[in-house]
Amino acid sequence: MNRFNRVTAIFIQLQSKKIVRAKDIADRFNVSIRTVYRDVQTLVEAGVPIGSEAGIGYYIIDGYRLPPVMFTKEEVTAFLTAEKLIEKFADNSIDSNFKSGMMKIRAILKNTEKDLLESIEENIEVLSRRPQLENSNKSNHTQSLIESISERKSLKIRYHTFYSNEIKDRNIEPIGIFFSAGYWHTIAFCELRQDYRDFRLDRILSITKTDKTFKKKHPSVKTYLGRITKEQNLVTIIIRVDKEVAQYLTEQKYYNGFVNEHLIGDKVQMTFLTSSTEYFVRWFLMFADKADIVSPDSLKTMLNKKLSEIKKRNF
Repeated sequence: MNRFNRVTAIFIQLQSKKIVRAKDIADRFNVSIRTVYRDVQTLVEAGVPIGSEAGIGYYIIDGYRLPPVMFTKEEVTAFLTAEKLIEKFADNSIDSNFKSGMMKIRAILKNTEKDLLESIEENIEVLSRRPQLENSNKSNHTQSLIESISERKSLKIRYHTFYSNEIKDRNIEPIGIFFSAGYWHTIAFCELRQDYRDFRLDRILSITKTDKTFKKKHPSVKTYLGRITKEQNLVTIIIRVDKEVAQYLTEQKYYNGFVNEHLIGDKVQMTFLTSSTEYFVRWFLMFADKADIVSPDSLKTMLNKKLSEIKKRNF
């Protein structure tokens, strides 16, 4: 990226947040902090009113705004891809708001950019590799939860519990939302239990906003989930599976803590987080002749022990 494009991109980045750290800019463009200082100074000399707070970051003074209405071809196609993803995986409230926002973006595109979108729209599709889970994204609660989190306002929900199969009312203080195992969830502080609980959005029957402001200081959902991962002593497992077999490990891999995967030669390397290596080994045995354990070594030991037990029992 040449300097002109980088300075322009820095300007847009400064408009996107209240405060932007110099380190974040440096990391984004892979340049030194000194280079960031020079680029910001270039913007100041061009008349952009940029303020700074030592040790915190840069900000554009309130009242100054220049809409970034020029998009690259890559950005335009990224918008379209995001629209397809939102349509497939987000709930109805987010999908509706995103479509409304996309209409506004399309309205300010140049004719050549509009032509590009129209020509490729039918050539981008998102196909879930997992079977569509019934009602997994049919709620309209995500927007209400996001508003509650940003405004720090409590919610009253009516929730269908899974284990007791009961419908109960709860007053909650949501701290974040996340997507896992085919469903959207919210982590919230439950006033009744006086602790954090995981509520699946498709089991929330209704949401009522309240005027009660959060008094408790909550962790971010990222921090909370990271802490839970440590408390549950989850084990990281990495395996490599032959490509022709990996394509059939669709829904099953999610039930075994699937995190991500990428191609290495003619094999697919998969990473899992699991609380039960015993259960994972039993699942792995189904395709063990077409896969390798990368780590941990303790899993290899467990697999060999299990194979020995099978041999003794059947031969």
